[in-house]
Amino acid sequence: MNAKQLVIKCFAKQTEGVWVAVCLDFCLATQGDSLDEVKRKLEEQIFYYVSEALQDKEYGSQLLSRRAPLSSWIEYYYIWVINKIYHSASIIFNETMPLRPA
Repeated sequence: MNAKQLVIKCFAKQTEGVWVAVCLDFCLATQGDSLDEVKRKLEEQIFYYVSEALQDKEYGSQLLSRRAPLSSWIEYYYIWVINKIYHSASIIFNETMPLRPA
């Protein structure tokens, strides 16, 4: 596994007073009342998802290569560009792949 595979792309945005966080690399999402809450919830969700996938001998590799749809990736890069030009409420952030010692 190389270093790029350990970084998981995510974004969060506020829509109609609710924060939504999306993990593009595993097609996961969560919502909450604050940015801190959705980031914490998504981090936890990623941890459990990866833990379960690593234990699943039959479908684990498929689960770890499940990506978000193209529309979510476009939204991610749109937010990235907007944040480079302006300061917006939406953010781009990375999580680190949760790893367990063998």
